Amino acid sequence: MLISMWQYLYRHFFRFWMKWIFRMVTRKCELQRICEGFVGGERTHKIENALALSKNQVLQNATSVNHNEVEECVEDIMKEKNIKPKKDRRFKIRMKACLLQISGYKQLYLDVENVRKSPYDSNNQHHEELLMKLWSLLMPHEKLKARITKQWSDIGFQGDDPKTDFRGMGLLGLVNLVYFSENYTNEAHRILSHSNHPTLGYSYAIVGINLTEMAYSLLKSDALKVHFYNSVPSSPTMEHFHQFYCYLFSEFDKFWFEEEPESIMYFNQYREKFHEKIKRLLLDYRVVLTLKI
Repeated sequence: MLISMWQYLYRHFFRFWMKWIFRMVTRKCELQRICEGFVGGERTHKIENALALSKNQVLQNATSVNHNEVEECVEDIMKEKNIKPKKDRRFKIRMKACLLQISGYKQLYLDVENVRKSPYDSNNQHHEELLMKLWSLLMPHEKLKARITKQWSDIGFQGDDPKTDFRGMGLLGLVNLVYFSENYTNEAHRILSHSNHPTLGYSYAIVGINLTEMAYSLLKSDALKVHFYNSVPSSPTMEHFHQFYCYLFSEFDKFWFEEEPESIMYFNQYREKFHEKIKRLLLDYRVVLTLKI
């Protein structure tokens, strides 16, 4: 109750007068001060908050522009806030970069969601080719004896037909697994070998799909914003989402063996512990979580 009251007073009273005082002292609007005073992900994050909290419709609308509207949107903001290009030459460049990141993040979520909502279809040739590619990348020296076979358990699927394991994350789980195996083949082989450990082993593919869900939930909750704002100078894409997934997989494997769980039965407990660790890292305005090999 007290927190809600403070938020209301800040947004509708204190914030207005603080902005007015700073403008009188600096002769610059809040957006200009943020662009000058902050860098990287912190700058974009603060610009996004300032736009969202603004009572000005032009500024509010700026948080929902698409990629093609960014240039025009920056011009509208400058007119609305009476920002003269000759007096503040860098504002336009910085504001454009921020809006590209903000709009790009929203588009990335939509792109990821579209793949997640696509169920694995064994009658779809492209889906089947992706699945076969995963096998050949992870098991290059062993051929599948059949499409439906117990061999799939060798790379960590639960049943004889992997399609049943993709239900939660749809095609996204498979696309992530293939990307990791194709772009970081040695690391994928190393982790697959770890997953076969006699006492600390786990189901490679099932864990991979679980980590897809983790990456997706972090994206959906906006927890990945500062990471992408720091690591991608323009609009983040599916490529950047896949890269973050690869980081998660590599880090989870390290985490699992450092923790030395008593049994795979404790997987959910350690998964949540790992999830909380990543969320804490993402609270840092300087955070960049990338796989380094």
